[in-house]
Amino acid sequence: MRLIGMLDSPYVRRVAVSLHLLGLPFALEQVSVFRDYDQFETVNPVVKAPSLVTDGGVVLMDSTLILDYLDRLVPQDRRLTPEAPDAYLRSQRIIGLALAACEKTVQLIYELNLRPEEKQHAPWMDRVKGQLATAYALLEAELPAEPVWLCGRRPMQADITAAVAWGFTQFRHPELAEAEDFPRLAALSARAEALAPFVACSLDGVI
Repeated sequence: MRLIGMLDSPYVRRVAVSLHLLGLPFALEQVSVFRDYDQFETVNPVVKAPSLVTDGGVVLMDSTLILDYLDRLVPQDRRLTPEAPDAYLRSQRIIGLALAACEKTVQLIYELNLRPEEKQHAPWMDRVKGQLATAYALLEAELPAEPVWLCGRRPMQADITAAVAWGFTQFRHPELAEAEDFPRLAALSARAEALAPFVACSLDGVI
């Protein structure tokens, strides 16, 4: 399989880390939707990251849909989402909050880095910052005080996505979410980032 996209995208990174944890072989092709638009278009005309090219040549897009497919390629005991309804519901709640934080961080990055300062709309930015803070506050409230994985004895998709979301915000705009305000989330992320699959998909050196 081929995973297309840059690791500085939280959506690409959550898929890459998951592929490692699932033990599925893949090739990562760090192609930018901005700098390498034409090249990306040859793989996926929609130019959406991440894009996954399956062994059969089918192109999938959207990280959540890709991860749903990948979970079906491995036995139940290796999957990254719980089977029991209550555990699955909690997992989805955490993942949803983490993805909301990713989305709001991306919106602020586009506003701060791509839009000219004189055209930035302060009331909208304040609203997005508020949504980001709320998403992280709700996520913090979901995490236990003790250093455990969220859905069992091993890291699963809730852990991956929460850690990736936090790492993304800290990598791009740490002032948007101070670590001391979210100690449980920061601790979970630090624990996850020490794992080999996260190290293999490190943001160090990513431009």
